[in-house]
Amino acid sequence: MSNAGTAFCAIYRWRLHPGAEQTFIQAWSRVTRLLVTERGSLGSRLHRGPDNVWYSYTQWPSAEAKAEGLARPSVDPQAWQQLREAIAETLPELILEPVADFLVPLEHDDR
Repeated sequence: MSNAGTAFCAIYRWRLHPGAEQTFIQAWSRVTRLLVTERGSLGSRLHRGPDNVWYSYTQWPSAEAKAEGLARPSVDPQAWQQLREAIAETLPELILEPVADFLVPLEHDDR
């Protein structure tokens, strides 16, 4: 895998307020797209688990790139607020060390 030693990967996990799922998906999608186009993020995937926990896997070129990208003013304050309001509980971030990568990119459906 190229850049295996420098890439920053993490999993974020949340429990959402009942009924907030679609707002969360839309706001998460907006923020994620902007972080890719304006801040250098390598993207993210959002998943809903069978345990009713929502998972986001994210990649950045490095931990420094992530820190710099998120230290600047919000890419979309309204979307960030919608995310915060949809989240009932935030679970601890899991930092991952890339070792091997055979993930095929998914087609975007622009939800």
